[in-house]
Order: sequence, then C-alpha cells, then structure tokens
Amino acid sequence: MSGSYALLGMHQSELDAVRGRIRDFLATDRDRFGWRPAVDSWLSRWDADFSLRLGEAGLLGLTIPESYGGRGSEHLQRYVVTEELLAQGAPVAAHWVADRQVAPTLLRFGTEEQKTRILPQIASGRFYSAIGMSEHGAGSDLAAVKTKATRADGGWVINGTKVWTSGAHHADMVVVLARTSPADPEARHKGFSQFLVPTDAAGVGISPIELLSGEHHFNEVAFTDVFVPDSEVLGEIGNGWHQVTAELSYERSGPERLLSTMPLLLAVIGWLSSDDVSPSPSVTAAVGDLGARVISLRQLSTAVARALEAGESPANQAALVKDLGTRFEQESVDLVARLLDDVEAETGWRPTPEIAGLLRDARLHQALFTLRGGTNEVLRGVVARGLGLR
Repeated sequence: MSGSYALLGMHQSELDAVRGRIRDFLATDRDRFGWRPAVDSWLSRWDADFSLRLGEAGLLGLTIPESYGGRGSEHLQRYVVTEELLAQGAPVAAHWVADRQVAPTLLRFGTEEQKTRILPQIASGRFYSAIGMSEHGAGSDLAAVKTKATRADGGWVINGTKVWTSGAHHADMVVVLARTSPADPEARHKGFSQFLVPTDAAGVGISPIELLSGEHHFNEVAFTDVFVPDSEVLGEIGNGWHQVTAELSYERSGPERLLSTMPLLLAVIGWLSSDDVSPSPSVTAAVGDLGARVISLRQLSTAVARALEAGESPANQAALVKDLGTRFEQESVDLVARLLDDVEAETGWRPTPEIAGLLRDARLHQALFTLRGGTNEVLRGVVARGLGLR
C-alpha cells in the first residue's frame, strides 16, 4: 500500500522509509520463521515470539515516547507499519490490544508509575492486555455495564462479568470498566471508572468462548471480590466514560477495520494477474471496484489518524470508519467467492490451496467483523447523535 500523506503534515519520504523497513522486516522474518499470511490476523494469530522480534526491530511502541522505552514517532508512522502488518497477515495478536489501546490510554490518563512500569514492556512486545468492556446485556451499549467497584480500605473491590474479552486467557492484565457510583437514569454515562486488573489476581476467573471452528480467541471473565489497590485505578474515578470514548477512537478507526481480509484480496489479485489465469473484463472490473473502495476507506481512516495526531477525540468519525470499513470486510468475502466462481466457470481454473484456505478462514470470521468494537447499528446512533440528528 502507498499513498500521499502530504496533507497530513508528513513528508512522503519519511513514511516511505518506514514502509520499506517494515516490508524488509516481514520478508526476512517470514522466510526465517515460516509463518503464513492469515485473514483477521490481529485477532486470530497469537505469536509472542513475533511480537518480541517486532519490538527488537524498533517497530513496536512507535508512538510511545523514548523516555518510556518507545520510539517517539508520530501516529502516522505507526499507521504505515500497521497497514503492512495487516496486509501481509502477520501474527500480531499478542501485542495488538496493548499497543493499540492501552498504550495511548496510559499516556493520556495513567499515573507516572503506571507509565514507567507498563509502557516499556508494551514497546518491547512483552506485555499482553485485554479490554473488559462488554457484558451480557451490555454489549455495544456500555452505559448499561453492571460490573461494580466498591470502595474498600486502600482500594476497590470489583464484582461482575465481562464477555467477548479477546485474548484474556493469554493476557497479563485486563482493563476493566466498572460502575463506581449508583446509576442515574438521567445521566447514564456518569459514574464509571477504569481499573488495571492482573489476570492472576485472586477472584479472577477466565472461561473460553470458542468459535464454531473450535478457535479460542474470546473469553468470559468473572470478577468475584477482586481487590484492586488505588495504584491500579486508571485515570480519575468517575471519568471512565470519557476515557473509554477516547480509547474507542483508537480501536474503531485503525486500518484493521478495513484490512482484515486484505491477505485474501492480495492473494486473489496476485493469482488473477499470473500467466496461468486470464480473467474476463467483468472480473477485472470487479477487482478494480474492490481496490477503489479500499482507497476511499483508507482516506477516511487516515483522516482520523490525523485528528488523533492533533490530540483530538474523533469519536464520530471513528464510528463511521468502523461502520463502513467492517461492512466492506464482510462484503469483500462474498465478492471474492463470486469472483472465484466466475473465473472457474469461464476458464476452468480453480484457486490455489492457499487462497482456498484464506477464503475458508474469512468465512469463519466474517460474522465477527461488524460486531466487535461496537455493533454497526449502535455506531450509526453514535454518528447520528454527533450530527445532532438524535
């Protein structure tokens, strides 16, 4: 992937250099360690050693300041690295949540002790985190969260259950959203706080939620009288909704919201352009349409990256990117399947085993795309409110 970032305030040559570094790293690493491109790799491919190697290469923790062990780079440089990791289907799940969400949240709201303790580990690829937001009955409507944190001597006691918690079974820590004051029907978003809860703390129970394929990425996490000291409060008590809103802008707007299926698309395009296959003009036009949609969505996503770079909280724009991008991801799977059927009907050529495997995995993950990070239906409400329509 390439494109001009001139309007975003960066020199194209800087970003081209970053893109060259990550491409060289991925080519060398793949040859040496033998991982294969995967659809939805940021959820489905957990490889702690790969995260360590990425950190050692200086390609992780890019936006973390050097004083906390990071690279001190701009957000758009991280965006370029993320594009390449996703496009090549690299096994990035181990460090994904910590680098994408926890690091910027700590930088903005964390204490100095929390930053000093956790950020260097994230930058080195040694820290794994999960996010405890959704609950039964409170999926995309986080204002309905019922997990409670009750004041205790020297800290808080948490009781409740989180669900769809990606990677919790591997994680060192779960960032938990909990209610710290009684619910107010007139102000549903008030009274929430965030806590840094170690997964090995007494009272934390983690149960797997498996996909139909048997894959285990999601979990139900129960908190039973879990004591959390005051030192592990993230940000200010009662400021949890504001913090979560800022955090979700990073989660919803990144290139993973439109590039989860890119390894499949690139494999199909490479196959169609080979000497073995001669696609019809209609197939070629369909591929062009896919490319045009990716370019358009990428422009929206990089606009949010620019806003984040400027210190803004573009919640509405991020919700829009997530809605449009994940719908494209879902539709791209069906479009590719139809393309392959058309090519086989016209030429007799069948896709390679690699493409067949990527398509199979894309089918398995297809339903997830528009659900995680907030259902698209709820996000349309967020956008509508932001435009003053609700």
